[in-house]
Amino acid sequence: MIVNLSEAKANLSKLVNMAYHGEKIVIAKNNTPLVDLVVHKPDAPRKLGLLAGQFTTPDDILDEDESITAMFDDAIK
Repeated sequence: MIVNLSEAKANLSKLVNMAYHGEKIVIAKNNTPLVDLVVHKPDAPRKLGLLAGQFTTPDDILDEDESITAMFDDAIK
């Protein structure tokens, strides 16, 4: 499907959905093809655990800090 630029601007959401579902979309200016609208394909899968072993979580991370609690309590009053 070839779509002129002005039509692509007006119907971008619809065109993106069509491209996502496998339709080949070519965006043209003055009927001259400029770009293809294609689905993004990541270069590589995301890597989980990149920082594993590089830091330690303190044991008291969930402990309440009385001074911070007092600041919030004062702000509410």
